[in-house]
Amino acid sequence: MLPVAPLQADEVTRKTFWLISTHEKALFYFLATVTVVVFAYGTYGRFARYARGSDDPFDRLDNLPARIAAAAKTVASNEKQFNRDLVGGLMHAFILWGFLALLIATTILFIDEWYRVLTIALGDRQSFWVGDFYLSYQLVVDALGLLFVVGLGVAIWRRYVVRTDRLHGKHTDWEDDFLVWSLFALGVGGFLLEGLRILGSGAAIPTVEPVSFVGTATALGLAGLGMDASMAAAVYPLAWWSHALIAFLFIAIIPYAKPFHMLSSFANVVARDDTAGARLPGIPADLDATNAESIDDFSWKELLDQDACTKCGRCSSVCPAKASGRPLDPRDVILDLKAYRESLERDGGDTEEIVADGGVIDRSTMESCMSCMACMDACPVEIEHLTSFTRLNRQLTDQGDIQPSLQEVFQNVMTKGNTFGESPTARGEWTDALEFEVADARETEVEYLWYVGDYPSYDDRNKKVARSLAKIFEAADVEVGILYDEEVYDGNDIRRVGEEFLYIEQAGTLIDSFEACAFETIVCTDPHSYNTFANEYPEVDFEEFADDPMMEFDVEGSWNADGEIGVYHWTQAIEELVEAGALGLEGTELDHTVTYHDPCHLGRYNDEYEAPRELIRATGCDLEEMPRNRANSFCCGGGGGGLWMELEEEEKPSEERLREALEDTDAGGAVEKFVVACPMCMTMYEDGRKTGGFEDDIEIVDVAELLVEALEADGADGFPTDTTGP
Repeated sequence: MLPVAPLQADEVTRKTFWLISTHEKALFYFLATVTVVVFAYGTYGRFARYARGSDDPFDRLDNLPARIAAAAKTVASNEKQFNRDLVGGLMHAFILWGFLALLIATTILFIDEWYRVLTIALGDRQSFWVGDFYLSYQLVVDALGLLFVVGLGVAIWRRYVVRTDRLHGKHTDWEDDFLVWSLFALGVGGFLLEGLRILGSGAAIPTVEPVSFVGTATALGLAGLGMDASMAAAVYPLAWWSHALIAFLFIAIIPYAKPFHMLSSFANVVARDDTAGARLPGIPADLDATNAESIDDFSWKELLDQDACTKCGRCSSVCPAKASGRPLDPRDVILDLKAYRESLERDGGDTEEIVADGGVIDRSTMESCMSCMACMDACPVEIEHLTSFTRLNRQLTDQGDIQPSLQEVFQNVMTKGNTFGESPTARGEWTDALEFEVADARETEVEYLWYVGDYPSYDDRNKKVARSLAKIFEAADVEVGILYDEEVYDGNDIRRVGEEFLYIEQAGTLIDSFEACAFETIVCTDPHSYNTFANEYPEVDFEEFADDPMMEFDVEGSWNADGEIGVYHWTQAIEELVEAGALGLEGTELDHTVTYHDPCHLGRYNDEYEAPRELIRATGCDLEEMPRNRANSFCCGGGGGGLWMELEEEEKPSEERLREALEDTDAGGAVEKFVVACPMCMTMYEDGRKTGGFEDDIEIVDVAELLVEALEADGADGFPTDTTGP
C-alpha cells in the first residue's frame, strides 16, 4: 500500500484504482460499457415513444437555446420546489446539487484516467488531478456529498418515519423505494470508501487529507470501532465493488423506472408553454378527429408529462377537488394514463375506454376538475395537467357522457346565446334600474367596450355588481358601452368541460359583434371572459372552420393577431382611473375589516393579484390576507363546469374557504366582508355562506360594491347615491 503524499507536496493526489487489480479493472470497464449500452437503449426507447404521440399544436422547441437556459435556471435553483414546502425544497436542493457534484466529480475522474492513458501512449504519463486542483476537488466533493446524504436522510425520514401524506398513493411502489435507498447507499458508500482509504493508507489519519473532512471523520470513526489499517485495506476492495455495482445498477435502471425523471423532467421544463391552461390547444376542424379514444391520441408533450411525473404529490395536496372529497387526484390521472400506456406496450391485449364509467379514467373523476390550475402551479416539473384533462373532457362530450345539467347548458347556449336559457333581449335589462343610461356600443364610439357576461346580466345577485360597476364608470366620466342583446356567452367554461365546437361558434359570433363596433379596449366583468379574450380568441384560426355549415360567423383569420385590441379585467381599468385621480378616493376611510379571494382566472391564469387589492386599499378598508392567497388561492368550486353540475362533496370548497376567512387570518374572527372579483365566485360563496351556516358571520361583496360604498360615503361629486330594483 502506498500512503497518500503529504499536503505540502505539489504531486498530492491518490491512486484511482487503489488495491484493484488489472483484471478487476478490465471487468469494471466491461460492466461500465454494458451499463452505458443498457442506459442508452432504454433512453432511446423512451424518447422514440414520444415520436409516436400526436402532434402538439404549439411550437415548444422554438428559440431552443433560451429555453434550455431558462430550464437550467429553473431546475438548478429548485425555485418551484420551495413553493409551499421549505423543508422539501431544501431537501431536494441538497439531493440535486449533491448528485450533480458527484456526477461531475466522476466525470472528471473518467477524463483524467483517459488523459493518463493517452499521455502514457505518448511516452509521458501526466495527470491534472493533482496538487491544488485535487485538494479543491476533494473539499467540494466532501461538502456537497455531505449535503447529498443529508438531503436523502430527510427524504427517508419524511417518506418512512413521518409518512408525509402526499408522498404515498395509488402509484407508490418499488421504484420510489429504489430511488431513495440506492442514492442513499451511493452517498454513504462513497464516504465509507473514502474513510477506508484514508485509514488504510497507514499514515496518521488527521494528516492524510484534512480537506476531505467527511472522509477523515469516517476514518476516525472506523478507527474508534477498532479497525486498523490492515483491516481497512482488506475490506476496501469488497466495499469498492459493492459501491460500483450499485452505481451500475442505478444507471442501468434509469430509463426503466422513476429515476428517468432526472432526464424527462428537464426535457419537460424545456418544452413548457408559459400560457398552458390559460390557453388550451384547439382541435382539428375534421370531425373524424378523435380526442382520447386511444392513448395514441395524446400529443408527444402529454406523453412526456406522464414520464416527467415524480409522484411528489404536490398537485394532489393543493387540489380543491380532492380536498373536498371529489374523486379526483391530479397525480393519479397522469400516472393512470402512463400505467395504461405501459401495460399496452408490455402486454398488449384488448384496449379499454380511456375515459368513461369504469374506464382507465372514470367519468366522475373528470367531472370533479375545477380547472383552477392549482395543480399546474404547484408542479415543480411543469406538467400541464389541464391540457390532458381537457382532452379527456372533450372525449366525454363527444361520447355524450355528460350530466344532463351540462347538456341543458349547452342547449341554452346553442339556442339562446347564454347559459341561463333566457331571452337575448333581456340581457341589458339590468340597466333599467340605473338613473343614467349605459351607451349602446353598436351605435356610438366608446373608449371601453364592456363585456358584461352572463351572470351579471341574468343573475339577480350579480346584477347588483354590474350596476355598481356602471356607477363607477359613470363617476369616472369614461365612455363605456355594452352590446345589449348582441352580447353572447364567451364560451370559456364550456370549452373547459369539452364542448370545443360550440366554443368556436360563440367566439366567432361574439367577434363579429366586436368588429362592428368602434372602441379602444375591451373591459370584462368576469375573469373567465377576460382570460379567453386575452389568451384564447387570438389563437382561433377561424378560416379553418369557414366551410362548416354549422358555423355562422364571418370572421376573417384570427382575431386580435396584432395585439391592437387591449383586453382588461375591470379591476385593471379602474385601478388606472383611481391612480389618475378620476374617482377622487383620496382620504376615503371605510371602517371595515375585509379579506380578498383571488379568482383563479385572474390570479393563477393571468398573474393579476395587485389591481383588486389596490382598489380595496383605496377604500380605506383594513385588508387581511387569508393564508392561501395569490398563486396559492383556494378555488371557489365553480370553475370547469362545477357551477352547473351536481357533485358529491364532503365539504364544499366555498364553505372551506369561508371558514379560512373567519378563522385563519391574523384578524381572527374580525373579518366582516369577504371580497370577490368574479361573478362565479360571488355565486358560489353566496351559496356556501348559506349551506355552511355563515350567513350571520360574514358578508360577500364584490370589489365594485366596496368601491361604490366608499364613493357614496365620500360624497363624490355627481355620484348617484341610490338605485332602485334588485
